[in-house]
Amino acid sequence: MLTRTLVLGGTRSGKSRHAEDLLPADEPVRYVATARRREDDAEWSARIDVHRARRPPSWATLEDVDVAAVVRTGGGPLLVDDLATWLTGVLDDAGAWDAPAVPPAVGTAVEELVTAVAATPGRVVLVSAEVGLGVVPSTRAGRLFRDELGALNSALAAVCDEVVLLVAGLPLRLK
Repeated sequence: MLTRTLVLGGTRSGKSRHAEDLLPADEPVRYVATARRREDDAEWSARIDVHRARRPPSWATLEDVDVAAVVRTGGGPLLVDDLATWLTGVLDDAGAWDAPAVPPAVGTAVEELVTAVAATPGRVVLVSAEVGLGVVPSTRAGRLFRDELGALNSALAAVCDEVVLLVAGLPLRLK
């Protein structure tokens, strides 16, 4: 049985919906929503609300949690959506955007998450953006994010049982 699944995809590729469909709609699922609400961004809040409204009532939404700790606890099925927004929070918290080098706290958080996923005793589905297929970002912050997310995705793919890439709504099984 598959325990760890990583679902990758570009913007609006259908990755979240595909990940949700991998888990039972009629059973309890813990849904870790990593996006941070911003009071000054109504459009972002609307996107969060669309994701929230789509979840079955039997699913419990966890927000603003230590993702690695939740993964480590195991239990019933777990969906983490998404790791790009999680990593953005990690980079924010570490002050990475203005630092001359990636702060060690970023590597520590990534390592803790990858270790937790590798050792998880329960079913976990992880969603992440695939950003390495496009243009090289023109800003340092864009390159930092792309590089760090690419490294995170690679590390998670190595410890997951299944890796799926969504392209134009179509799932392509990579592993």
